[in-house]
Amino acid sequence: MNVFLSYILLGLSLAAPIGPVNAAQIDRGIRNGFMHSWLIGVGAVIADGIYMLVVYIGVVQFLETAIMQTFLWFFGCFVLMYTGIETFMNAGKVHLEHSRGQEPLIKSFFSGFLMSISNPLTILFWLGIYGSVLAKTAATYDTGQLVLYSSAIFIGLLLWDIAMASVASSFRKFLTSHLLVIISFLSALSLIGFGIYFGIQAFNNLFS
Repeated sequence: MNVFLSYILLGLSLAAPIGPVNAAQIDRGIRNGFMHSWLIGVGAVIADGIYMLVVYIGVVQFLETAIMQTFLWFFGCFVLMYTGIETFMNAGKVHLEHSRGQEPLIKSFFSGFLMSISNPLTILFWLGIYGSVLAKTAATYDTGQLVLYSSAIFIGLLLWDIAMASVASSFRKFLTSHLLVIISFLSALSLIGFGIYFGIQAFNNLFS
């Protein structure tokens, strides 16, 4: 049981660092409420699951090719810049009484999914973290326990997702419309900043 809990904590710690997904969750939670923020996280967790599966079945060599990494950097740049600019354009439209639930839920899900699946750092992250966890766990436990402990990592990711969505959607109750607009602008700038970084990495990959 202690080992299972330690893997849940690993999942929590993997999800905790502030990045584009967390920035988008904060913005959606404040603007549209719990479900939109939660579904951004769910989309990201599904993408994480795909990369966990990729590492598990051992086809990471395909993702490590220069062409694939350059494509993912460019795609990630496009997704983050698009999301950031859209958030920036909508930031001034935030109103406490009218903003909740204006956006389709499926759009929030796909925003989180695309942000995570197009992020080369996610690949390197899961390759490094989950790859080493997988090697250690496979050497110590059987396949059943490997699946169980991988599920525990997922539980940790989902717990963080719920916590982020709850905090973001609850936080809006204590904010004025002016502060909501400022937070949305900051979130947009964060996403655009990540997008610029991804674009720089793509050009470095392309011309190196």
